Amino acid sequence: MKQTSEKYGEGETIRLIGRGSKLSLLQLQIVKQKILDAFPGTDVQVITRDSRGDALTEIPLHTVEGNDFFTRDIFDALAHGEADIAVHSLKDMSSEHFFGSNKFAVVDRDDTRDVVVLSQTSKVKREKGETLIIGTCSPRREEMAIGFLQKALPQVKNRPAIETKSIRGNIDTRLRKLDTGDYDGTILATAGLNRLLNSKEYGPGVRELLENKEIILLPLIECVPAPCQGAIVAEGSPLNKKAVEVLDVINNAELLNACVLEKKTAQQYGIGCLQRFGVTTIRYGNQEVLYAAGRDSEGTVFTKWDGLPALKLEGHKLFSTTDHMGSFFHYEYNDDELTITEPVVYVANYKAVQKKELIDQLKTKRVLAAGTKTWLELSANGTWVEGSADAFGLEFLGKVLQMPLLNISKSEIAVITNNEAAEIWRSKGWKAYGTYSTVEKYSANTEQQIREADIIFWTSYRQYLQYKVVIKQNATHVCAYGETAQQFKLAGIEPVIFPNIKAFQQWKQISTRSHSVA
Repeated sequence: MKQTSEKYGEGETIRLIGRGSKLSLLQLQIVKQKILDAFPGTDVQVITRDSRGDALTEIPLHTVEGNDFFTRDIFDALAHGEADIAVHSLKDMSSEHFFGSNKFAVVDRDDTRDVVVLSQTSKVKREKGETLIIGTCSPRREEMAIGFLQKALPQVKNRPAIETKSIRGNIDTRLRKLDTGDYDGTILATAGLNRLLNSKEYGPGVRELLENKEIILLPLIECVPAPCQGAIVAEGSPLNKKAVEVLDVINNAELLNACVLEKKTAQQYGIGCLQRFGVTTIRYGNQEVLYAAGRDSEGTVFTKWDGLPALKLEGHKLFSTTDHMGSFFHYEYNDDELTITEPVVYVANYKAVQKKELIDQLKTKRVLAAGTKTWLELSANGTWVEGSADAFGLEFLGKVLQMPLLNISKSEIAVITNNEAAEIWRSKGWKAYGTYSTVEKYSANTEQQIREADIIFWTSYRQYLQYKVVIKQNATHVCAYGETAQQFKLAGIEPVIFPNIKAFQQWKQISTRSHSVA
């Protein structure tokens, strides 16, 4: 963000316009405060206007012709000079308008994920094997979230049957509909819930509506958010000099650039409310990638990563430990019983949770999983999992844990992992418990392949240590972001780092196919 301007401020008036919903009012207040911070003494006036989308409360938006249902009336008011700056959820704005002639500033972005909120009735229906009714009017959420939920919800007898039913209204309205029995759950944008919960005015009411309800924070990789989800955009006419000056100062260039890329990527696969795919920017450490996945306008399933390492496979022999996971270790489980006193458990690997006594304990805790594989193994044992780190590591969830929807502190978390990893976690200040040891086993075939490899992908640093004496001196070491990468760096080795294992596997699949065709 740029520095405070000396040209504009005290005594000047800026008129903001947006919708009159609670969430829109909060977004208007966020923009207002950013203007006041940058231009102290400015008279910032807030105007509200209902939109076509607000009026069409009983009609699924994807059945209505046209775009910009929640923004068109605000566009028109701005164009007619009724305000200087309009404020919107960027997710609701069409690419056609966003890439038009107006001046835009992205001023804030909250968590991009979707969250599932389930009523008390859903647990009873799952136990009886009855069909759950999930409220959503988003084809994207139907495409991605419903299939994931069938696998991710605790398995009582069989996988729960799920049907979707159109639901409209603001967040309060949708949450209240869960209490009437018409719906067993609904899917919402996490950003909206966070902003409402963070509000002194609206937070208590939303917390009351969330009482006795269960939540699942959907993973970014399996349930990709909508383009620009969670972003607040402000716009003004390029002819309005004071609006342009204000927008220049309150704009977050990094957020704007990310949103531009997300919108442009989305244009390649389909537009409007019929989108059955997601596009999002994933930040990990000091790096970021753009990830898109789902089903395009032609019905073709696709996955796209932008920003992966520039690693050339042609002319080089690749060895990936992901293809030989049973070749490195066998596991010896501890005999002693484990009692977890912390209210939140982060399961670093599903192998750490095998004993019935531990599985039973998890059913009384808030549980987070390292990734999808661990999540699904836990749910198969009847464990409720609240969210995951998308295989980026627990540190990836730092800000997510602190957001109002979860409100989890580091001191509340117990990490469940293997004995060797538990020592590393404890050295970093985490409460960690090991339940098993990894014992090396030798494979002549694995050794030979590693000896011949030019590029090696490691899923753990211990794999590297096991075979380091036979590795080519000029071999390229590759791993996923997280603890393995940190250990390589501590050893003086700069690995090529992929966002997570899934990103590498998809890169490998595409690169291997291209290389074989060539």
